[in-house]
Amino acid sequence: MPQSEFESLGSTLLVHVELPQAQSQEDLKELQLLAESGGGDVVFCVSCKREAPDPSTFIGSGKVVEVSDAVKAYEVQTVIFNNKLTPAQERNLEKAFGVRVMDRVALILTIFAQRARTYEGKLQVELAQLQYEQARLVRGWTHLERQKGGFGLRGGPGETQIELDRRALRERIAAIKKDLDVVALRREQNRSLRKKNAVPVVSFVGYTNAGKSTLFNRLTNSDVYAANQLFATLDPTLRTVELPVIGKAVFADTVGFIRHLPHDLVAAFRGTLEETAQADLLLHVVDASDEHKEANIEAVNAVLKQVGAEDIKTLVVYNKADLIEDSADEIIRDDNGAPHRVYVSALTGFGIDKLLSAVSELLSDNLCEFTVKIDGRHGKLRSLLYASNAVDSEQYDENGNCLLDVKITAVDAAIIDSKTNGALSDTCMQEKKPWIQSNEFDFDSVN
Repeated sequence: MPQSEFESLGSTLLVHVELPQAQSQEDLKELQLLAESGGGDVVFCVSCKREAPDPSTFIGSGKVVEVSDAVKAYEVQTVIFNNKLTPAQERNLEKAFGVRVMDRVALILTIFAQRARTYEGKLQVELAQLQYEQARLVRGWTHLERQKGGFGLRGGPGETQIELDRRALRERIAAIKKDLDVVALRREQNRSLRKKNAVPVVSFVGYTNAGKSTLFNRLTNSDVYAANQLFATLDPTLRTVELPVIGKAVFADTVGFIRHLPHDLVAAFRGTLEETAQADLLLHVVDASDEHKEANIEAVNAVLKQVGAEDIKTLVVYNKADLIEDSADEIIRDDNGAPHRVYVSALTGFGIDKLLSAVSELLSDNLCEFTVKIDGRHGKLRSLLYASNAVDSEQYDENGNCLLDVKITAVDAAIIDSKTNGALSDTCMQEKKPWIQSNEFDFDSVN
């Protein structure tokens, strides 16, 4: 349904249930941020501990009475559980409270629907919503009677109605997948073009509200929407930047991750998230001031594994360094000497130079390195190599010839060789055209 038809959360009551299973633990503060990001006004919270969920109401009859009283006292419009509810539990709770009830998964889906702006983003969110409803339709279809808004479908009791609902869901899901296949084909064509032109891609990933978009804006001089709220950015954004030595690169800002990201959402956004798996480098942005940063890092790594991006070269970027005391103003390296972590502040600009240096160093693994020997006849070649920031060092031999140690991308090498009528190839002291080994590029396209 159209995004404008979403029912406001209004005054919201949160229910936080602590269960002994580690995988069931959620953060109450994070739930409050989610509710506020979804437009809710949190007026009260109820917390409790249970050994296991009550099959009928999740929280048991005593807590149902307590929450019901709070709903009346605070004039609550929406009750949000920090746990996943079954359709039957949701239905029983709504009957007891007399207001809308939703769980954490439905809340995240609602936020995503509010944030989607592009055609692809809206399709992906709708697909996730319908797949979520399809699963609930099979397990507990009578809950559709109470749908008054959000992303649900209206339906009434009766075998005929549920079959109609099922068919409508299947047909709409199939139509959305077909449309997304067309979008995916276009994305693959763009990706192939970037690969053909040997343009490296740097993808920003991280837990939601880690400051990815603010950092992206500072590095690319862009104005991507950034706010202190969860999932401020949903639709991916690509920008071209110039990096030292590397030259042109594409920076990609992506949606933030969260613990226990709904499976339907990961599946629906797989096409977009696969851009991450195709990147040459990941910038894993972490909120350095967050007390749960280690758990957040694990949550992001879990999603990266789901989309096949766990083996992509990664630089960990501790953002919001202005909010902590022990920020290192240096590139922290791993056991092999490669850049592993940097501290930055997207707000103040602290550490940005170190970040760009580390990115260039990690991407330079894909550069061609060779030495050229030139004399006075090759002034144009020398000028072009320096203009491309490709000269690593310069020295002279005993005969007065200039020896340039060159570090350059395959595409720039091919272009310079063409512009100098093969002078780069002729002056190379190793084999001719060593950049040909970087065979991703269509060298025949260089004129």
